[in-house]
Amino acid sequence: MKKLTSIIAIAASIAAADGINAQSTEKHTQNPWTLVYDGAITKNEPGKVNIHPVTYKLNGIDIAANVYTPANYDASGKYPAIVVAHPNGGIKEQTAGLYAQRLAEAGYITMAADASYQGASGGEPRHTDNPAYRTEDIRGMADFITKYAGVDANRLGVLGICGGGGYTIKAVQTDKRFKAVATLSMFNTGEVRRNGFQNSQLSTIQERLKQATDARIQMVTTGKIVYAGVSSVKDEDIAKTSTDLYREGFLYYYRTHAHPNSTFLYTMSSLLDLMQWDATTNMELINQPLLMIAGSKADTKYMTEEAFGKAINSQKKELFQVEGATHIQTYWKPEYVNQITSKLNEFFSENLK
Repeated sequence: MKKLTSIIAIAASIAAADGINAQSTEKHTQNPWTLVYDGAITKNEPGKVNIHPVTYKLNGIDIAANVYTPANYDASGKYPAIVVAHPNGGIKEQTAGLYAQRLAEAGYITMAADASYQGASGGEPRHTDNPAYRTEDIRGMADFITKYAGVDANRLGVLGICGGGGYTIKAVQTDKRFKAVATLSMFNTGEVRRNGFQNSQLSTIQERLKQATDARIQMVTTGKIVYAGVSSVKDEDIAKTSTDLYREGFLYYYRTHAHPNSTFLYTMSSLLDLMQWDATTNMELINQPLLMIAGSKADTKYMTEEAFGKAINSQKKELFQVEGATHIQTYWKPEYVNQITSKLNEFFSENLK
């Protein structure tokens, strides 16, 4: 398969991310909480789902999050809660927020947070993508939401989307506060960073590890950060991208749902951790109910299927296929979002009784 060289670029500094702002749809400026998904809350009203921006410390880092409370929320009540882990490159104002809001509409207290070193959360160097940190972010959301007024800590669920799905199945292997686990369009970041998407870069593993090593040396000796990924993309490059994941991903993140806090950049030195990590190791430790959702046309579906097959000790598990959907379409397309939300509500209501 042709190497996906068109989607790998090295940025000399974080200033390369300025291209995102130039291509933004400015949709985020039209919402008081900079939410960019369709149907987003525009004001808090009594008797309806409300949004509450919060911040908290996690290992010394300021985490920015949004908590959604259901209609007629009563702080003295006992509600089931769901935390939502965002995709790679994503933030809480995009699809993670969409599903958090939709699940709040179904009666849950929900939460979407920006990962450490990403989005509006703190941490340096920016855009570090360390799997241990991303897993800890999910545990940190559990720490926060289980102390939130009205939350029943014994009825906590988690939804992980894309890369957040991979980090979610790692977090719940050992953290049994999560009583029900769902993933959507799960993406095994470690496998892809190591082998390339659809195993397209197997021949360059050692070369890329050398680049990551050199990037760390440069960071330590000069303070200069080397970035991998893309900071902006031209229309003609989008059109020429062969895989649905990246072509539609470029459109989602840089056109239709662009946000200045969202970027495909990550530190090159992150590969030192990512390339030795795999979301699907120790899947047998998951004993919670597990729902894994993927589009039937998603070119990432093989990752969900691989992980699902390894979850041999889940109390009950289901692989749910969204007919006709690609990976990115599950983030926003109304007919798919409605179907997915209905399935998630069915799953969580059954398992967070």
